[in-house]
Amino acid sequence: MYYGNIKDCDIADGEGVRVTLFVSGCTNRCEGCFQPQTWDFSYGRPFTAETEERILEMLAPSYINGLTLLGGEPFEPENQRALLPFVRRVRETYPQKTVWCFTGFVLERLVDPAFPKHCEATEELLGLIDVLVDGPFILAKKNLALRFRGSENQRLIDLRATREKGELVLLPDRRRGGSSGENFS
Repeated sequence: MYYGNIKDCDIADGEGVRVTLFVSGCTNRCEGCFQPQTWDFSYGRPFTAETEERILEMLAPSYINGLTLLGGEPFEPENQRALLPFVRRVRETYPQKTVWCFTGFVLERLVDPAFPKHCEATEELLGLIDVLVDGPFILAKKNLALRFRGSENQRLIDLRATREKGELVLLPDRRRGGSSGENFS
């Protein structure tokens, strides 16, 4: 797997201050994508053991809330296979930190074994993620006021609560810059 970027103090891609890993490779090719260079599976640098160690070190400070995976597309099968052992290590090393993941696929498709992007790593990887931001970016539904998303079709799924309840649980949507009490559905 290759990656395009790593940010050590990101506040735009999940709650709190996060470390973000932008993986390379995406077959979605959404119109209006904010970083089409990451569609190429060989864009950037190889994701190595040294890269993993660097990210684990970045996650160490107490002010870091967790890790965010985005891209490119983390749920391309080759990316899932590389991310799974790494995310396992993150969870073992920092069980109190959260893992967020952005995907252009919808959860219902990802969990379907007949879906071409579903592979042997999918279920376990989803099980290690706290929040999944799912759905393709749709330029016609672009809305910059949305919390952690670019288009209105995308969802903020609380995967931990979804697993506990056995039904889809969405995080409350608040306008960027709004008070935490504002809910818009």
